Amino acid sequence: MRARRAPREPFASSTETSKGSLAALGMTVKILAAALAALLSAGTLSAADATPPAAPKVPHMQTLHGDTLKDDYYWLREKDNPKVRAFLEAENAYTDAFMKPTEPFQKTLYEEMLGRIKETDLSVPYREGGWYYYSRTEKGKQYPIFCRKKGSLEAPEEVYLDVNALALGERFMSVGEREVSDDGKLLAFTTDNTGFRDYTLHVKDLSTGKVLPEAVPRVTTAAWAADNRTLFYTTTDPAKRPYRLYRHVLGTDTAKDTLLYEEKDEMFRIFAGRARSRTLILVAAASHTASEWRFLPAADPNAALRLVAAREKDHEYDLEPRGDIFYIRSNKGCRNFRVVTAPIAEPGPANWKELFPCRGDVMVEGVDAFADWVVFSEREDGLPRLRIMDGKTGQSYRVDFPEAIYSAYLANNHEYETATLRYEYESFTTPPSIYDFDMTTKQSKLLKQNEVLGGYDASRYTSERRYATASDGTKVPISVVYRKGFVADGKAPMLLTAYGSYGAPSDATFNSNRVSLLDRGFVYSVGHIRGGGDLGKAWHDQGRMMSKKNTFTDFIAVAEALIADKYTSKDRLVIEGGSAGGLLMGAVTNMRPDLFHAVIARVPFVDVLNTMLDESLPLTVGEFEEWGNPKIKEQYDYMKTYSPYDNIEAKAYPAILVKTSFDDSQVMYWEPAKYVAKLRATKTDSNPLLFRINMAGGHGGSSGRYDRLKETAFDYAFIFRETGIEK
Repeated sequence: MRARRAPREPFASSTETSKGSLAALGMTVKILAAALAALLSAGTLSAADATPPAAPKVPHMQTLHGDTLKDDYYWLREKDNPKVRAFLEAENAYTDAFMKPTEPFQKTLYEEMLGRIKETDLSVPYREGGWYYYSRTEKGKQYPIFCRKKGSLEAPEEVYLDVNALALGERFMSVGEREVSDDGKLLAFTTDNTGFRDYTLHVKDLSTGKVLPEAVPRVTTAAWAADNRTLFYTTTDPAKRPYRLYRHVLGTDTAKDTLLYEEKDEMFRIFAGRARSRTLILVAAASHTASEWRFLPAADPNAALRLVAAREKDHEYDLEPRGDIFYIRSNKGCRNFRVVTAPIAEPGPANWKELFPCRGDVMVEGVDAFADWVVFSEREDGLPRLRIMDGKTGQSYRVDFPEAIYSAYLANNHEYETATLRYEYESFTTPPSIYDFDMTTKQSKLLKQNEVLGGYDASRYTSERRYATASDGTKVPISVVYRKGFVADGKAPMLLTAYGSYGAPSDATFNSNRVSLLDRGFVYSVGHIRGGGDLGKAWHDQGRMMSKKNTFTDFIAVAEALIADKYTSKDRLVIEGGSAGGLLMGAVTNMRPDLFHAVIARVPFVDVLNTMLDESLPLTVGEFEEWGNPKIKEQYDYMKTYSPYDNIEAKAYPAILVKTSFDDSQVMYWEPAKYVAKLRATKTDSNPLLFRINMAGGHGGSSGRYDRLKETAFDYAFIFRETGIEK
């Protein structure tokens, strides 16, 4: 049974798109693509002279709040229409033709970046349930191989899931959940073979290696009960919202699985998991601004779900059990979250006891409980921190990190009875490094640092923190890295990136591909702009809803500050962003096209109004709390002032590369397709506007590691072309 979509009463459609009206278009596009390919192949047409396909206008209008939204490219939404596919393929043909002279450089970049990667490699094993689990990669294979050893690292290897085998005959393969039963005999795992993030749940008998016949579509999370035969899982509605929790008993008909909970509120999504203590099954219902938790004993899978605290407006909380108490992270009365405890037997708010009070300059991002220890992931001064608390004494301390700009977060910590904490540390210059931290002695032990081949030397590079002053006086942090010898004279090319949405921070992480930029004189920088979570929850609040434009003006301020300090210049500045960061790219390019020389927008959320008006699309309803609900006039009017698609003007724009995937489920391909078509028909310059569509990818592009590397080489070739670097 499909969930019914809320009606859109305010709208009146004045013009409907018909497939018949596109008949001539299909033939035009096909002829164009074929002719373009033939001319290029014959050598009679150079890439620079190739003409991009022009999208015909097919007016579609909607009215709201007395305003008319005219959408000339609405027809590009018709995903199953072969004419639409032909048009997209013509766009790809044009982009390939334009970039053809860079193909040798792309090959050089690909081999250069591949040469830094240890293709046959092994992750650091972690212990869970008497087994050591790890993954490994093999040279020439696109995907990881998941393995384990029983009892000790000297035991024989057991391959329990080879993603390369799953990918045979598929254009795309992604593994989501991987949950092993307590007795180690069964694996519950999910796979997506389209890129549309429709995951199917499978169960594999690890003693025989056979996948059992029971399979469930559209599964997002899964957790085993302690009896090794009961499996809890969540499924999505047609808008891809996880909304139902089921209980399945192995060997029974999945069609008869027991529905334990259904979330009726379209603003909320549900998730299920097993606590680290293995004692509880935890079920969360969460919107962007509120949450609600339930639980049941893992040893009694038929028990009823118990509520911890009923949902309240603007109250987010989450929890971790330890012994007979919950550690609860709550932002009620404290925007940056405080920590309280409550007895599991009576966990309601009346029994909450404060452990860590509100700290305005410190945000609590997470709580992880162990038998004798509790670990708090915090954020202060734009940097992640780890605080360790002795569960017996209540005394706490912080873990020290060696660099001024870095990223640190918990890694695989599946064991409950342990005094060892595993974390990952990296920075702009330090490759990802796995440490075991003894919480008693306070000593860190390096287990592995990702090997960067090709003679990489971290001492050749320098990173630093700078600040820009936003239009309202707010200080915005900037992280910068460059190769030593850099001179701030305005001549260096720069790649500037940012995200600035959903409260997600943009930490300083390592990427060996980036060395190809730095070694060619590039400065790489990240703007920690509002809308992200870099400086806590208030930082997010100041860049969402009716304050969203702070995100864009912050980014502009960052660019202006870097130019003023002569780290780069307008004609050497390239910017990039993806998804909500692609919205950022579209907005700032409309606002200040003179400030940037080139732009890369990946899977960009650029058609804000039309998307947020379509409640049948994934993410739309839940994100009314991030962007606003256009059915509310004040919010509609505000969103219309920055929506990139709706603010394209007849003026000069920078060189632009737009990338998307045909099977993206988070930002539908037609958003960037429409954006490019309208931009082409409107802008007044002759700068390159390229559109590349991955016809076999998802929101993150291709699924295979070598394919992703080729995509990066393509992007870098575009960046180097626009900054005059040829080798």
